[in-house]
Amino acid sequence: MARYLQRGSCGHRGEGLRATTTLAPGHLLYSASPYACIPSKKARGSICEHCFCRKESLLRCSQCKMARYCNATCQKLAWPEHKCECKCLRSIYPQVPTDMVRLVAKIIFKLMTGSCSSEELYCVTDLQSNIKQMSEEMKEGLGQLAVMLQFYMKEEIHDVSQLVPGLNLLHLFGQVMCNCFTISDGEMQEVGIGLYPSMSLLNHSCDPNCVMVFEGKLLRLRAVQQIQQDEELTISYIDVMATSQERQRQIEKQYCFVCDCKHCETGHKDVDRLAGEERCWTKAKELIPKVEELQAAAKWEQLVDTCQPFTSKSQDVLPDTNLYLLKMLDATMDACIHVARWEEALCYGLRTLHPYQLYYAGPHPVRGIQLMRVGKLQHHQGKLSQALDTLKQAFDILKVTHGREHPLTDNLRQLLADCEAELSSRLEHM
Repeated sequence: MARYLQRGSCGHRGEGLRATTTLAPGHLLYSASPYACIPSKKARGSICEHCFCRKESLLRCSQCKMARYCNATCQKLAWPEHKCECKCLRSIYPQVPTDMVRLVAKIIFKLMTGSCSSEELYCVTDLQSNIKQMSEEMKEGLGQLAVMLQFYMKEEIHDVSQLVPGLNLLHLFGQVMCNCFTISDGEMQEVGIGLYPSMSLLNHSCDPNCVMVFEGKLLRLRAVQQIQQDEELTISYIDVMATSQERQRQIEKQYCFVCDCKHCETGHKDVDRLAGEERCWTKAKELIPKVEELQAAAKWEQLVDTCQPFTSKSQDVLPDTNLYLLKMLDATMDACIHVARWEEALCYGLRTLHPYQLYYAGPHPVRGIQLMRVGKLQHHQGKLSQALDTLKQAFDILKVTHGREHPLTDNLRQLLADCEAELSSRLEHM
């Protein structure tokens, strides 16, 4: 129920959400279940399609052979929503629909059954599509998706006359494209996409006063700054680490507006993001697509071999705050963890902490999780005092962004207790 926020006008930004009272950082403003959601392509097969929990061994739907569940209970609970798409998935097997086609199909099935609690503040039919502002290329892309959708849904909907009266598929794809959210796990790794209509009222800022964190597929909106009564509530639609020019370009392309927040208008911290010799960071920028390709293919040793020479040689000409070097440091840390090169992983992780503090200022979930990862590496390497300090910093952030009851925060609390106990035992035996 919307006790701490209300729908209202936000000037040239159109409608939005405003606080109904003064709110402190960490305050839980709203919880929302999705109108519809699906696991994303990269997470498919590793999470339960009902509760969105990760599990190594999942039961597969015997009919469509695609949907997977924790157990028979989750499968039974999911069946009312899965039964329509099950026929569709089965009809095109072994082909697989794109994430967007599958999500829009689930939304159509839901529209045919009525409203739900996720529409408390805003209905699916009210969502903006921004079709008029889209480029012809993007409209053409949506048109192709609409054709794919009709092919995919042919087993359930034989004719467009069976659709909800007045439903325009191109318009619906635009609505979903501009209003869906990436569902992430506690460590901010993508696991799915979903539509949360009431939360689509939140406007964007590159210096937001709120953050969304998920527990399974349940969305939690929390304050990360002190918020005054009637102040507009904002989130960031994109990763704020990018330069202001890149952020504005991405926002305009996907959401069809130009961000005019103070950070974009002033180029806030862009000098830090592009610090160092341009010739050198341009080379790093050119390497990023290859690094991302290796990450996607899980070629960890090859990724280390690609990044390590550059990250070592560039230290004299590029500070770690350089955006493109930082991306490479992060990727190399991940790769080293995957191949159990713990000492090297810690070295790269430590180099990311200052830049993360610079770009993810205040209580930001991405920084909190990075601190937790580095703290775990320090703990693993027996650096207990350093680990304790790093993990405490992580806890101070996650208790605000995730809340004290979130499973990840609980896991961190236990890790802190273990670290303190080991350190105490070590001191006693000195």
